[in-house]
Amino acid sequence: MEDPARADNDLLQHLVAEDQQARGQRLRDALAGFDAATIATTHQFCQIVLKSLGVAGDSDSGVTLVESLDDLVCEIVDDLYLAHFGAQRDVPELGFAEALRLARVVVANPATELRPLDPEPESPAGIRVAFARAVLAELEIRKRRRGVLGYDDLLTRLAGALQSENSAARVRMAQRWPIVMVDEFQDTDPVQWQVIERAFSGQSTLILIGDPKQAIYAFRGGDIDTYLRAAATAGDKQTLGTNWRSDSVLVDRLQAVLRGAELGGPDIVVHDVQANHQGHRLAGAPHNDPFRLRVVARNRPGTRVIPISDLREHIGRDLAADIGALLTSGATFGGDPLQARDIAVIVETHKDARACHTALLAAGIPAVYTGDSDVFNSEAAEDWLYLLEAFDQPHRPGWCGPPQPRCSSARRRKPLPPAGMR
Repeated sequence: MEDPARADNDLLQHLVAEDQQARGQRLRDALAGFDAATIATTHQFCQIVLKSLGVAGDSDSGVTLVESLDDLVCEIVDDLYLAHFGAQRDVPELGFAEALRLARVVVANPATELRPLDPEPESPAGIRVAFARAVLAELEIRKRRRGVLGYDDLLTRLAGALQSENSAARVRMAQRWPIVMVDEFQDTDPVQWQVIERAFSGQSTLILIGDPKQAIYAFRGGDIDTYLRAAATAGDKQTLGTNWRSDSVLVDRLQAVLRGAELGGPDIVVHDVQANHQGHRLAGAPHNDPFRLRVVARNRPGTRVIPISDLREHIGRDLAADIGALLTSGATFGGDPLQARDIAVIVETHKDARACHTALLAAGIPAVYTGDSDVFNSEAAEDWLYLLEAFDQPHRPGWCGPPQPRCSSARRRKPLPPAGMR
């Protein structure tokens, strides 16, 4: 583009304002410096910062960073539950399964405030709050004793290093990263935002990219209120008004259903967008409408509500029949013959997914389900474990004979270094 006036937005006008030679040099400079950009997850970024800050941060080079503290949490719950309730003759107010769930929740959400703040000690709430506090306190003791840290510890340490407005950590981070882009910001938790805001707000160019309608990580501590508070402080707000993935006919149907809907509050509303793909790329299907709703009528004689097990099985069979008809119809997508790999089934629970997967296989339709599987419990993981152990200890004799029973997952073979070891 030779004439900047022909550009249809400010960004393009800025990019083409220079002559071609200057533009070419700018591109070459950008490509040459691309690898210098820091691209990392929030936890990786915190680790990089703490290492670079040295004495300005709160980092101990002698600790081991572990991906998960769950094994240690389970160990602590075992010990504390026995200590708190082992001598009771009656059934404890707090069951073991609930105690473990409670411990995992409070450990996974470091910003969680335990309430009530001052409960009656013998009340159900008091027992739960006391147990949760005991778990957190014991976790800190055992982490120090074993020299381990979890990823959330990096966040809290960095947030502490940035607490003072005049801290050296703030100055160094702003100088090191004058431009910061945070993607998927709707899944940011309060501690992560605390780090970002303290380090960069008002000092660096801070760009937050997110869509509150896509917030999916509340179970990990993602806090949509954090997104809304941060968005309220933004000096400049831009909205993506074009859907670049879906066909226009599907976008139009969905907007007819969802237009104006509040997703959790008045600040999160579904607005109309344009679609980049005009028309409908699916052609020749038995039901070529891009959006259909199928309703299961609850009309079984003598029964007000169909049992969920029967309903799940029925929906699975209906889904398999619908997909089977689609695959044998000669339909095309974007001009290419439609195949099973072009179809995704999205459900709410793992039980629903397993039921659909079973129904598809029974109908002879190839399907893959990996929703609640763990790669560390797979045969491939076990094979890799044996190979790595052979590399680590080649002097040990090999095993010849039938496969031995698997007594533990690959992940749990060596979960944490024992006390005093690194």
